[in-house]
Amino acid sequence: MTENHCSIMDKNKRISDKLVYMLIYISAAISVLLLVGIICYVFIKGIGTVNWEFLTSVTSVRKGTTGIAGNIVNTLYVIIITLLITTPVGIGSAIYLNEYAKPGSLVRLIEFTTETLAGIPSILYGLFGMVFFGTTLGLGYSILTGSLTLTLMILPLITRNTQEALKTVPVSYRSGALGLGTTKWYMIRTILLPSAMPGIITGIILAIGRIVGESAALLFTAGSGYYLPGSGQLLSKLLESGGSLSVQLYLSMSKGEYDVAFGIAVVLLIIVLIINCITKLLVSKFDVSRKK
Repeated sequence: MTENHCSIMDKNKRISDKLVYMLIYISAAISVLLLVGIICYVFIKGIGTVNWEFLTSVTSVRKGTTGIAGNIVNTLYVIIITLLITTPVGIGSAIYLNEYAKPGSLVRLIEFTTETLAGIPSILYGLFGMVFFGTTLGLGYSILTGSLTLTLMILPLITRNTQEALKTVPVSYRSGALGLGTTKWYMIRTILLPSAMPGIITGIILAIGRIVGESAALLFTAGSGYYLPGSGQLLSKLLESGGSLSVQLYLSMSKGEYDVAFGIAVVLLIIVLIINCITKLLVSKFDVSRKK
């Protein structure tokens, strides 16, 4: 009886395992098909619009051109300025919370605050940025206003990702370095951060992806300007209105310019794919160097 009972149980387990595996594979297949379907649909609808003139000129009724060069430059402006502010603040905050702060109510409050900030809808960030940075500080609709607003949005993302990356570093690394007589900051700078670098880079790249795809907050703060900066106006451009690619996509759709909108969507998809490829390359590179 016992052997028969065990064989029946094993058979039931095998059947249930096969069912679970089948459901997992079906779920994975659906996810892949959805991604492939979206990419193919967007490319089919928009690839005909993308050409050299579309990428290197700006829209001009007088010249009869339609282009997104100004929007590409504005997007680069927003990415660089936002990361220059957010990366050191986010990584520094994570180091303090993980390595220096004593566990307690203050740390829990800070972590709860960052998690709450990560869940706030972007439209609320846009309203706050417009009122505080644009009106109160007098920056108006400008690239700088949009970048400062996005700084608040992606700061929790970089902070939490860096924290999780630091937690994956074995405790023996810390105790071994401190046991050799190194200072805590030297240990963090030479051992902890290089070991956690793959996770930190992943957080930064994810933040770039969110910046590239953000439209609601930038529409309220950075405006919709699409002109290229003139010579010697690289810094003054920060205080001018500048619409990103995602903002221009929204505006094109609202005007019924579907060909232009799908062309911008193709460019955005290519940018996102490139970002993901760079992420994988950098993470694998740091993993190999860490193992060596």
